[in-house]
Amino acid sequence: MNQAANGSRWWQGATLYQIYVRSWRDTDADGYGDLPGVIAGLDYLAWLGVDAIWLSPTMPSPDEDWGYDVSDYLGVHPDLGTLADMDKLIDEAAQRGIKIVLDLVPNHTSSTHAWFTDARSGRDSAHRGYYVWADPVDGSPPNNWRDAIGASAWTLDDASGQYYLHNFLPCQPDLNWWDPRVHEEFREIIRFWFDRGVAGFRIDVAHGLYKDAQLRDNPPLVGGTRLDGGFGLRPVYSSHRPETHGIYRDWRKIADGYSPQRLLLGETWMGDLGMVASYYGQNDELDLAFNLPFVFAEFDADALAGVVDQTLAKLPAGSSPVWTASNHDISRFPTRWCGGDERKARLALLVLATLPGATTFYYGDEIAMTDVAVPSELRRDRMTPGVGTQGRDAERTPMQWDASVGRLAVGRVHRRGRHAVAPVRRQRPSQRGRPARRPGLNPAAVP
Repeated sequence: MNQAANGSRWWQGATLYQIYVRSWRDTDADGYGDLPGVIAGLDYLAWLGVDAIWLSPTMPSPDEDWGYDVSDYLGVHPDLGTLADMDKLIDEAAQRGIKIVLDLVPNHTSSTHAWFTDARSGRDSAHRGYYVWADPVDGSPPNNWRDAIGASAWTLDDASGQYYLHNFLPCQPDLNWWDPRVHEEFREIIRFWFDRGVAGFRIDVAHGLYKDAQLRDNPPLVGGTRLDGGFGLRPVYSSHRPETHGIYRDWRKIADGYSPQRLLLGETWMGDLGMVASYYGQNDELDLAFNLPFVFAEFDADALAGVVDQTLAKLPAGSSPVWTASNHDISRFPTRWCGGDERKARLALLVLATLPGATTFYYGDEIAMTDVAVPSELRRDRMTPGVGTQGRDAERTPMQWDASVGRLAVGRVHRRGRHAVAPVRRQRPSQRGRPARRPGLNPAAVP
């Protein structure tokens, strides 16, 4: 555990641990991991030396994108628990010196959110301006933007005759950050959670909030990697707009007004490390920005060292990098980097744990948990159907608490039949309620 974790910039040098709540621990046998399950695992996380827990989305959602389609920013998903459970988690974690960081999704809402329901009711509705609408151009979508699955990023609303924008699924309409009311809504949202004791936010699609006011076509993608664009286009107008930086300067003033200061951690999906560094501003925007070029580098000393050197050279003085190698959107590093070789996984953990700055581990990294083959008929991720062999379901399977073959958390079929069945052969038998002795975050804590 970082000895400076109780300081004002507590995240500098801290260890964060991401929990995909549905796959962590199920305490009520309904087939979902839940917040009481996170509470039940706090002693284990303290034993690991974790400074903060980043919870994947916990807000109410119809789960078309498993929580990244929010229908209420001020609540807790009933499948995961209640506001009282969240309050208890924050309190219980604090007693162990652990902070709670929530996932915030400000780029888009669910199409079931009350804002969008009203916006869709007519062109003159109160919330129409909360979303991005545009008229057809010669009977077609307004421009060439593509969504995350390669289809047009525009869906026609038959009732009004206008298109609405969705950079992800059609059920995830993009918010219009040119409307000042959206800014005020999110100021209230972040204050609501900060006042409850939440230590910060991991901000989804942090680079994508503003869109080009003229809705210009994205240019062709020439060369580059998956971090530079997709489907033949470079998203210079549908994301990465300079106005987005002003949002984080505003939020940073709010976050810094709390004691201890609250964390703003951004998902910055881009291949240019200079652009990643730009989201720190002059140490007045994001506190931390995820480094995806590091994640997608080869597991090779020269390749990783090159990314680290460039990162440290480009970040503003006094800021902190943050390193990670796995998350809910990408193949786990013990599979992607290490091919299931536990010796390589130990080495990868050593590299992550010794780099300067903050480190974020994904649940199961500490036991070299690999991707799990989910049968095609049981996959549930609409965002990555048929991508490679698994899509994102492979890295979202249940935490492997012991050596049994079983089904836990999302591994069960819920009564509504919406969750993947993912039988998992777990690792070695646990000791004192912990996973087996495998690559760990805190070697001194090994029993």
